Amino acid sequence: MFIANELRKTNIAEYLLYMWQMEDTVRAFDCSLTRIKHEYIERFDYNDEQKEEETDWFGNLIRMMNQEGCREQGHLQINKVTLQMLIELHTQLLQSSKFPFYNTAYYKVLPFIVELRNRGANKQENEIETCFNSLYGVMLLRLQKKPISPDTAHAVKEITTFIGMLSDYYKKDKEEGLKFE
Repeated sequence: MFIANELRKTNIAEYLLYMWQMEDTVRAFDCSLTRIKHEYIERFDYNDEQKEEETDWFGNLIRMMNQEGCREQGHLQINKVTLQMLIELHTQLLQSSKFPFYNTAYYKVLPFIVELRNRGANKQENEIETCFNSLYGVMLLRLQKKPISPDTAHAVKEITTFIGMLSDYYKKDKEEGLKFE
């Protein structure tokens, strides 16, 4: 909860990836709040009040995952909405002539997106979703200490730069409001 709250304010892309990781964390503990509390939350250097807040937060995640039918797979509606907001901002940025650097970054990363989408199961997936899925997949590989090919590492580096730019524009839009035309 504490990390999620901070990331939501500072970097929406990292927030979304973190939330996907928390969904998988809940699944890894069989959606058991008792297990999460004793086997996960207890490992952090939190005071009793913070542990209680974190336990409540995970309890809410579990409840939502049960209600939304994503105990086994998929993403919570709150995370789908966040992704959709980023997709909509991406579209606005591309359609505006006021963001040439974003357009350049997009066309630089587009061949990687097309290649990744062609390799994936869902060929109709939105480009931004493809980017997030690739970033999350590589993050999981790194956590498992599995090798990443040089080509994949290069693609992910470019995608990271592009998604970072989208995240920066998201923050700027929330704080100041972007002028698209």
